[in-house]
Amino acid sequence: MVARAIAVFGSGDRFHTSTSWLDSWHSFSFGPHYDPTNTHHGALLVNNEERITPLAGYDSHPHQHSEILTWVLEGTLVHQDSNGNNGVVYPGRVQRLSAGSGVLHSERNDPWPSDGEAPEQPVRLIQMTVTPDETGTAPDYAHADVDDQLDAGGWVALASGQPKHVDDAGVRIRNTGATLFAARLTANTGSTSAQLLCPEGPFVHLQVVRGSVDMEDVGALSVGDTVRLTNTGGHAITATSDAEVLVWEMHRGLWS
Repeated sequence: MVARAIAVFGSGDRFHTSTSWLDSWHSFSFGPHYDPTNTHHGALLVNNEERITPLAGYDSHPHQHSEILTWVLEGTLVHQDSNGNNGVVYPGRVQRLSAGSGVLHSERNDPWPSDGEAPEQPVRLIQMTVTPDETGTAPDYAHADVDDQLDAGGWVALASGQPKHVDDAGVRIRNTGATLFAARLTANTGSTSAQLLCPEGPFVHLQVVRGSVDMEDVGALSVGDTVRLTNTGGHAITATSDAEVLVWEMHRGLWS
Protein backbone atom coordinates (compact mmCIF):
# COMPACT_ATOMS: atom_id res chain seq x y z
CA MET A 1 0.00 0.00 0.00
CA VAL A 2 1.40 3.39 -1.05
CA ALA A 3 1.27 5.93 1.77
CA ARG A 4 -1.15 8.86 1.65
CA ALA A 5 0.58 12.01 0.39
CA ILE A 6 -0.08 15.49 -0.97
CA ALA A 7 2.73 17.26 -2.83
CA VAL A 8 2.31 20.80 -4.17
CA PHE A 9 4.62 22.24 -6.85
CA GLY A 10 4.50 25.92 -7.72
CA SER A 11 4.83 27.02 -11.34
CA GLY A 12 8.33 28.30 -10.61
CA ASP A 13 9.44 24.91 -9.24
CA ARG A 14 9.45 23.36 -12.71
CA PHE A 15 12.52 22.70 -14.87
CA HIS A 16 12.78 25.23 -17.70
CA THR A 17 14.10 24.95 -21.25
CA SER A 18 14.45 28.11 -23.34
CA THR A 19 15.57 28.41 -26.96
CA SER A 20 15.05 30.92 -29.77
CA TRP A 21 11.66 29.35 -30.57
CA LEU A 22 10.61 27.45 -27.45
CA ASP A 23 9.84 28.05 -23.80
CA SER A 24 9.06 24.78 -22.02
CA TRP A 25 8.36 24.12 -18.35
CA HIS A 26 8.73 20.49 -17.25
CA SER A 27 6.92 19.02 -14.24
CA PHE A 28 9.17 15.93 -14.30
CA SER A 29 12.73 15.11 -15.32
CA PHE A 30 13.00 15.77 -19.04
CA GLY A 31 15.91 15.92 -21.49
CA PRO A 32 18.97 17.40 -19.76
CA HIS A 33 16.94 18.12 -16.60
CA TYR A 34 17.23 15.11 -14.31
CA ASP A 35 16.23 14.59 -10.71
CA PRO A 36 16.02 10.92 -9.64
CA THR A 37 13.35 11.85 -7.08
CA ASN A 38 11.15 13.52 -9.71
CA THR A 39 10.68 11.25 -12.72
CA HIS A 40 6.93 10.53 -12.75
CA HIS A 41 3.69 10.32 -10.78
CA GLY A 42 1.63 7.19 -11.23
CA ALA A 43 1.77 6.42 -14.96
CA LEU A 44 2.39 10.06 -15.92
CA LEU A 45 5.93 10.50 -17.28
CA VAL A 46 5.76 13.86 -19.07
CA ASN A 47 3.80 17.01 -18.25
CA ASN A 48 5.21 19.94 -20.21
CA GLU A 49 3.77 23.41 -20.65
CA GLU A 50 5.17 24.88 -23.85
CA ARG A 51 5.12 28.07 -25.92
CA ILE A 52 6.25 27.75 -29.54
CA THR A 53 6.84 30.79 -31.73
CA PRO A 54 5.21 31.10 -35.19
CA LEU A 55 6.74 29.04 -38.03
CA ALA A 56 8.73 26.92 -35.59
CA GLY A 57 8.38 23.71 -33.62
CA TYR A 58 9.52 20.13 -33.33
CA ASP A 59 10.62 18.65 -36.65
CA SER A 60 10.12 14.94 -37.31
CA HIS A 61 11.43 12.82 -34.41
CA PRO A 62 10.76 9.32 -33.05
CA HIS A 63 8.65 8.02 -30.17
CA GLN A 64 7.68 4.53 -29.02
CA HIS A 65 5.84 2.84 -26.14
CA SER A 66 4.00 5.99 -25.07
CA GLU A 67 0.55 7.58 -25.13
CA ILE A 68 1.07 11.28 -25.96
CA LEU A 69 -1.75 13.73 -25.22
CA THR A 70 -1.78 17.34 -26.42
CA TRP A 71 -4.06 20.08 -25.09
CA VAL A 72 -3.75 23.52 -26.72
CA LEU A 73 -4.60 26.62 -24.68
CA GLU A 74 -3.80 29.37 -27.20
CA GLY A 75 -3.06 29.31 -30.93
CA THR A 76 -2.87 26.21 -33.13
CA LEU A 77 -0.48 23.29 -33.48
CA VAL A 78 0.01 21.27 -36.68
CA HIS A 79 0.64 17.52 -36.31
CA GLN A 80 2.07 15.20 -39.00
CA ASP A 81 3.38 11.67 -38.59
CA SER A 82 5.00 8.85 -40.51
CA ASN A 83 1.71 6.92 -40.72
CA GLY A 84 0.25 9.67 -42.88
CA ASN A 85 -1.86 11.25 -40.15
CA ASN A 86 -2.10 15.01 -40.01
CA GLY A 87 -4.27 17.53 -38.26
CA VAL A 88 -4.48 20.83 -36.47
CA VAL A 89 -5.00 21.09 -32.72
CA TYR A 90 -6.62 24.16 -31.20
CA PRO A 91 -8.32 25.09 -27.90
CA GLY A 92 -11.11 22.64 -27.21
CA ARG A 93 -9.66 19.80 -29.33
CA VAL A 94 -7.72 17.00 -27.62
CA GLN A 95 -5.10 15.04 -29.58
CA ARG A 96 -3.76 11.56 -28.86
CA LEU A 97 -0.77 9.86 -30.49
CA SER A 98 -0.22 6.23 -29.53
CA ALA A 99 3.42 5.71 -30.46
CA GLY A 100 3.24 1.93 -30.17
CA SER A 101 6.19 0.08 -31.69
CA GLY A 102 7.50 3.33 -33.16
CA VAL A 103 6.43 6.42 -35.09
CA LEU A 104 7.94 9.66 -36.36
CA HIS A 105 6.00 12.88 -35.85
CA SER A 106 6.36 16.64 -36.04
CA GLU A 107 4.54 19.33 -34.04
CA ARG A 108 4.82 22.86 -35.40
CA ASN A 109 3.22 26.29 -35.17
CA ASP A 110 2.73 26.39 -38.94
CA PRO A 111 -0.09 27.52 -41.26
CA TRP A 112 -2.96 25.11 -41.76
CA PRO A 113 -3.73 24.15 -44.44
CA SER A 114 -0.31 24.43 -46.03
CA ASP A 115 -1.32 27.42 -48.16
CA GLY A 116 -2.97 29.26 -45.26
CA GLU A 117 -1.79 32.45 -43.59
CA ALA A 118 1.21 32.28 -41.29
CA PRO A 119 0.26 32.21 -37.58
CA GLU A 120 0.79 35.52 -35.79
CA GLN A 121 0.98 34.30 -32.19
CA PRO A 122 2.81 31.63 -30.22
CA VAL A 123 0.97 28.41 -29.52
CA ARG A 124 0.65 27.56 -25.84
CA LEU A 125 0.01 23.92 -25.01
CA ILE A 126 0.26 21.18 -22.44
CA GLN A 127 1.82 17.93 -23.67
CA MET A 128 1.56 14.83 -21.49
CA THR A 129 2.74 11.23 -21.75
CA VAL A 130 1.50 8.14 -19.93
CA THR A 131 2.70 4.58 -20.32
CA PRO A 132 0.54 2.07 -22.25
CA ASP A 133 -0.56 -1.30 -20.91
CA GLU A 134 1.35 -3.13 -23.65
CA THR A 135 4.36 -2.47 -25.83
CA GLY A 136 4.81 -3.41 -29.48
CA THR A 137 1.35 -2.40 -30.68
CA ALA A 138 0.79 -0.55 -33.95
CA PRO A 139 0.93 3.27 -33.80
CA ASP A 140 -2.37 5.14 -33.90
CA TYR A 141 -3.66 8.72 -33.92
CA ALA A 142 -6.91 10.45 -32.97
CA HIS A 143 -8.35 13.82 -32.02
CA ALA A 144 -11.72 15.03 -30.81
CA ASP A 145 -13.53 18.31 -30.19
CA VAL A 146 -14.82 18.63 -26.62
CA ASP A 147 -15.35 22.39 -26.38
CA ASP A 148 -19.14 22.17 -26.07
CA GLN A 149 -18.93 19.60 -23.28
CA LEU A 150 -16.48 21.78 -21.36
CA ASP A 151 -18.72 24.83 -21.71
CA ALA A 152 -21.61 22.79 -20.30
CA GLY A 153 -19.75 22.43 -16.99
CA GLY A 154 -18.41 19.60 -14.87
CA TRP A 155 -15.58 17.19 -15.56
CA VAL A 156 -15.03 16.12 -19.15
CA ALA A 157 -13.04 12.96 -19.91
CA LEU A 158 -10.61 14.16 -22.58
CA ALA A 159 -8.84 10.83 -22.87
CA SER A 160 -9.32 7.49 -21.15
CA GLY A 161 -8.62 3.79 -21.34
CA GLN A 162 -10.89 2.95 -18.42
CA PRO A 163 -13.91 0.80 -19.32
CA LYS A 164 -16.25 3.16 -17.43
CA HIS A 165 -15.40 5.94 -19.89
CA VAL A 166 -15.62 3.92 -23.10
CA ASP A 167 -18.67 5.89 -24.24
CA ASP A 168 -17.85 9.41 -23.04
CA ALA A 169 -14.09 9.98 -23.47
CA GLY A 170 -13.00 12.29 -26.29
CA VAL A 171 -10.27 9.86 -27.34
CA ARG A 172 -9.23 6.43 -26.15
CA ILE A 173 -5.78 5.66 -24.74
CA ARG A 174 -4.07 2.31 -24.30
CA ASN A 175 -3.91 2.50 -20.52
CA THR A 176 -6.95 0.91 -18.86
CA GLY A 177 -6.16 2.53 -15.52
CA ALA A 178 -5.92 6.18 -16.55
CA THR A 179 -8.22 9.07 -17.47
CA LEU A 180 -7.39 12.69 -18.28
CA PHE A 181 -10.13 15.12 -17.23
CA ALA A 182 -10.59 18.84 -17.86
CA ALA A 183 -13.00 21.32 -16.32
CA ARG A 184 -13.77 25.00 -16.70
CA LEU A 185 -14.90 26.68 -13.50
CA THR A 186 -16.65 30.03 -13.30
CA ALA A 187 -16.00 32.15 -10.21
CA ASN A 188 -19.56 33.41 -9.67
CA THR A 189 -20.80 33.56 -6.11
CA GLY A 190 -23.38 30.86 -5.55
CA SER A 191 -22.82 29.27 -8.94
CA THR A 192 -22.70 25.47 -8.99
CA SER A 193 -20.03 25.72 -11.68
CA ALA A 194 -17.68 27.40 -9.21
CA GLN A 195 -16.92 24.17 -7.30
CA LEU A 196 -16.16 20.58 -8.25
CA LEU A 197 -14.97 17.49 -6.40
CA CYS A 198 -11.60 16.32 -7.74
CA PRO A 199 -11.63 12.83 -9.32
CA GLU A 200 -10.29 10.12 -7.02
CA GLY A 201 -7.70 7.43 -7.59
CA PRO A 202 -4.53 6.00 -6.04
CA PHE A 203 -2.58 8.55 -8.10
CA VAL A 204 -4.02 11.94 -9.10
CA HIS A 205 -2.20 14.80 -10.83
CA LEU A 206 -3.85 18.23 -11.06
CA GLN A 207 -2.62 21.28 -12.96
CA VAL A 208 -4.16 24.75 -13.15
CA VAL A 209 -3.85 25.90 -16.77
CA ARG A 210 -5.99 29.07 -16.55
CA GLY A 211 -7.11 31.32 -13.70
CA SER A 212 -6.92 30.37 -10.04
CA VAL A 213 -8.61 27.95 -7.64
CA ASP A 214 -8.67 27.01 -3.98
CA MET A 215 -8.27 23.30 -3.30
CA GLU A 216 -9.43 21.63 -0.11
CA ASP A 217 -6.48 20.52 2.09
CA VAL A 218 -4.08 22.28 -0.31
CA GLY A 219 -4.92 25.99 -0.51
CA ALA A 220 -4.60 28.60 -3.26
CA LEU A 221 -3.34 27.53 -6.70
CA SER A 222 -2.72 29.59 -9.83
CA VAL A 223 -1.59 29.03 -13.42
CA GLY A 224 1.22 26.49 -13.68
CA ASP A 225 0.80 25.12 -10.15
CA THR A 226 0.42 21.35 -9.83
CA VAL A 227 -0.65 18.96 -7.09
CA ARG A 228 0.25 15.28 -6.83
CA LEU A 229 -2.14 13.25 -4.70
CA THR A 230 -1.53 9.69 -3.53
CA ASN A 231 -4.36 7.77 -1.86
CA THR A 232 -5.98 10.92 -0.47
CA GLY A 233 -9.63 10.63 -1.54
CA GLY A 234 -11.59 13.53 -2.99
CA HIS A 235 -10.86 17.24 -2.59
CA ALA A 236 -13.21 20.11 -3.39
CA ILE A 237 -11.90 22.62 -5.93
CA THR A 238 -13.36 26.13 -5.92
CA ALA A 239 -12.68 28.78 -8.57
CA THR A 240 -11.34 32.07 -7.21
CA SER A 241 -11.22 33.44 -10.77
CA ASP A 242 -12.51 31.86 -13.98
CA ALA A 243 -10.29 28.80 -14.31
CA GLU A 244 -9.45 25.66 -16.27
CA VAL A 245 -7.85 22.61 -14.69
CA LEU A 246 -6.48 19.32 -16.00
CA VAL A 247 -6.59 16.22 -13.80
CA TRP A 248 -5.16 12.74 -14.33
CA GLU A 249 -6.90 9.95 -12.44
CA MET A 250 -4.58 6.94 -12.39
CA HIS A 251 -5.09 3.53 -10.83
CA ARG A 252 -1.66 2.08 -11.57
CA GLY A 253 1.92 3.21 -11.72
CA LEU A 254 4.48 2.63 -14.47
CA TRP A 255 3.97 -0.51 -16.54
CA SER A 256 1.85 -2.15 -13.83
